[in-house]
Amino acid sequence: MYSIIVVPAPTAPLGEQVRLAPGERLHFGRTRACPAGTGAGHHLELPHAGVSRTAGEIAATGSYWSLSNFSGSATYVVENPEGAGEHIKVAPGRVDAPVPFEFSRVVLPAGGDLVDFSVWAPRHDYVEHAPAVEGGEPTALAFPLDRSKRYFLVLAALCEERLRGTPHAPLPTVEQIADRLRPLWPAVNRASVQWNIDYLAVKLRLKPGPDAADTGPRLNGKKESLVSLALRFDLVREDDLEALAPAR
Repeated sequence: MYSIIVVPAPTAPLGEQVRLAPGERLHFGRTRACPAGTGAGHHLELPHAGVSRTAGEIAATGSYWSLSNFSGSATYVVENPEGAGEHIKVAPGRVDAPVPFEFSRVVLPAGGDLVDFSVWAPRHDYVEHAPAVEGGEPTALAFPLDRSKRYFLVLAALCEERLRGTPHAPLPTVEQIADRLRPLWPAVNRASVQWNIDYLAVKLRLKPGPDAADTGPRLNGKKESLVSLALRFDLVREDDLEALAPAR
């Protein structure tokens, strides 16, 4: 059973994809074959003068994969294309750094260019039932959000562009959010959107409520803070965007 698939480029033919079973390794670099002594049974050629001949290695396990960086100076970056800018850095010389993403883009600096390839790791294991402890109070929700409320529509509209694959997209203005939600919420205006943003900042504990003894300093970058928190903890997911009106 294969646990990961390495794709040289998004448009690569099926035959160029490399499938690795748990325990198998793939070497990548500028050479056409696996260097002696690496223990890798597969090779991915990256024909760029800025890529080392022995750039690194991927190892497949049952439910994740790891990346080794054989470079003496370059840091490799593994991006989550489905996320909102999530990435991990693998320092020069680091061996077997675990990668948790289901879909990943491995990016190597190569001279003045960036060379990349993709890794698909569709097998993720999850616990079916957490161990139960009898008695006691139920666990309080960390971020109690009601997806049927208008404030959630505002939060989804804030996160939309970054969830649709543009992790560094500028956030929409209050006016743009109002325009986006008007098919669902005809009475929406700038003031109502801003009220909901302020409400979310309090609800998600980014700032104290107006009745608190200390309301704290002014929260600058409120929208950015909300989106960062929502995407970091999956408070809004891509399937939540279905609740918005069709994109125009």
